[in-house]
Amino acid sequence: MENPTICEDIEAIKTLKIAKELVCEECVRLGTKWVHLRTCQTCGQTLCCDSSPEQHMTHHFQSTHHPVVISSEPGERWMYCYAHQQIVEY
Repeated sequence: MENPTICEDIEAIKTLKIAKELVCEECVRLGTKWVHLRTCQTCGQTLCCDSSPEQHMTHHFQSTHHPVVISSEPGERWMYCYAHQQIVEY
């Protein structure tokens, strides 16, 4: 059985950008709450996930086109490419 092809955006990640703080920077600014956190692998910004009311990381992708994020949740080791809708464990 063949392994699925990993998209070029995920393949391009050589060093992970890890969250400096475990907070959604935009939720803190707005006074809203988040559920889970994701860190952009292009710029390193940490924002909330789609389960969060404000979905800041999706908005970040839509405005910047930075495609790959990693989960910033303790114990989770996966990355997601918005452009190719692909999730990969690492």
